[in-house]
Amino acid sequence: MVIPLLDAIAIQGKTITVDALLTQRKFADYVVEREADYHFTVKNNQPTLRQDIALFFENRQAPDFIDITPPDHGRIETRKIWTTTALNDYLNFPHVGQAFLIEREFIEKKTGKWSHDIAYGITSCTPVKANAEKVLKTNREHWSIENSCHYVIDWNYNEDRCRIRTGHGPENITRLRRFAVGLIKSKGAVCVAQKIRELVQNTRLVFDYLKMTKNSCAVGCS
Repeated sequence: MVIPLLDAIAIQGKTITVDALLTQRKFADYVVEREADYHFTVKNNQPTLRQDIALFFENRQAPDFIDITPPDHGRIETRKIWTTTALNDYLNFPHVGQAFLIEREFIEKKTGKWSHDIAYGITSCTPVKANAEKVLKTNREHWSIENSCHYVIDWNYNEDRCRIRTGHGPENITRLRRFAVGLIKSKGAVCVAQKIRELVQNTRLVFDYLKMTKNSCAVGCS
């Protein structure tokens, strides 16, 4: 369904980022034919591709770029990226400009707990068009969309486990959920989850929050 969706959008000169599910050769061809670039995560749905990239970076040395994020939400994040063009002609995937590995480390400030994960990927952007810093930035921007939209929907509405599956039900209910989250954000709420918890306990507060009555209070409406 993603190709018909993008047919209606001007993507020339853009970089298209997707989840690993859409790391597909046909989709890569489509993006490049539209004069855009792709930035794909590589996981086990493309096992040979993943293994080839992982093997190349197995004995990696110093990273090409390091990004340390200031403490946010009580944790410090460090991101390291390695890139290469050595696999461009070897990988069985079209239009590869470079392959990359991203290593993320997380430290919880209160507990000192340390964790890390590794992500592999490919992009049609050559190093001339996107250096290591830019590739890492593109990757972060993809997950910022995921976290600010899809994660919020699933966390607050448990959407991934929704059992509405027939007719137009799934489409209608997901539109309503996104409308609700967008409405709450438009009012300046810092935490969507907290605001939902407040509003669900008091129907009148909902009307006041949305300013839907003549005597809606000004206090607590922002």
